[in-house]
Amino acid sequence: MTTRAHAPHPPHLVEENMMSAASREPEPARTATEAGTVPDSGAPGTGAPGTGTSSTTAEDRSGYFAVLVFPLLIITGGLVGFFFTDTVSAAAPAVNPMLGVVMLTMGLTLRPVDFALVAKRPVPVLLGVVAQYVIMPLVALGVVTLLGLPPLIAAGVILVGCAPGGTASNVVSYLARGDVALSVTMTSISTLLAPLLTPLLTLWLAGQYMPLDGGSMALTIVNVVLLPVLGGIVIRMLLPRITEALLPVLPWLSVLAISVIVAIVVSGSAETIISAGLLVLAAVILHNIIGIGLGYGAAVLFRLPLPSRRTTAVEVGMQNSGLAAGLAAQYMDPLSALPGAVFSVWHNVSGALFATLCRSLDKRKAAAEARVGAAAPTE
Repeated sequence: MTTRAHAPHPPHLVEENMMSAASREPEPARTATEAGTVPDSGAPGTGAPGTGTSSTTAEDRSGYFAVLVFPLLIITGGLVGFFFTDTVSAAAPAVNPMLGVVMLTMGLTLRPVDFALVAKRPVPVLLGVVAQYVIMPLVALGVVTLLGLPPLIAAGVILVGCAPGGTASNVVSYLARGDVALSVTMTSISTLLAPLLTPLLTLWLAGQYMPLDGGSMALTIVNVVLLPVLGGIVIRMLLPRITEALLPVLPWLSVLAISVIVAIVVSGSAETIISAGLLVLAAVILHNIIGIGLGYGAAVLFRLPLPSRRTTAVEVGMQNSGLAAGLAAQYMDPLSALPGAVFSVWHNVSGALFATLCRSLDKRKAAAEARVGAAAPTE
């Protein structure tokens, strides 16, 4: 997509595939428009000049709609899985193909230029990726220990913590007035590292709860994550016009695939979901909120600018929970996949709340500066 005007189209949501591409333009900072999440217009607060309050407000509404609609679709998928257990559970072999679809659509939104930020600004990128694979796994281990979770649920929570960043973070980063380009790069790098780091960390931290086959898990991640993402990038390079035409559809295709995954996951643990649901929700909320806080703290420690701090917090706290749910269903136990399904809903809600808080703080700061300016004596 170029920067010329386009007709409005459905906001490009979602979770494991909202990469909708802040890959549109190579500038250091991107708006959600350039990220493909809302119709084209300016976006103050993300490093790009705005074109007016009304257009910016429309972008914000589309962005929040995208982030908040996803949990509703996921909940719908979960309800289908819960009430139609026998029918949905028969589709269990479809989990990996659905994950492949999600990651292919992510790859189609990327271009090689999206990785250039690694060379231009290595410190924030490296910090975000390291924090992703250090903070979230260790916080997961702390949460399961603190709550004394049963082994099957504990292993699932840890797997969520060892997953790469969730691509809905790109939209949340925009809404929080963070650094969208940095968000895209962090998500992309953590995803490409997932075939190595996710199984290693899971085997190390969750192996105490159940026997795990790290090698088979790594091979699955290569097949359903790495190859589809790389394939999507290549397809976009070879068929750019066709890919650009498909971009408005890709996020919705992705969320439908994730909803199917969640439905299958819930159908496999329907008998225990009522008794374990609140415990899993508590673990997920703690995991997510602590991750966001520690991610922000790490960025403050390294003296990153405010937009980069917000992006780092979002990137660390939001996980590719659809991938975690799929892997747990295949290599652990249906109950172990439940934390990933719940995380898929919660981290979009918490992301929207975090973005609202950031915007509220910005508004208060601007109002205070305006009062100081008005009170200053004039010559």
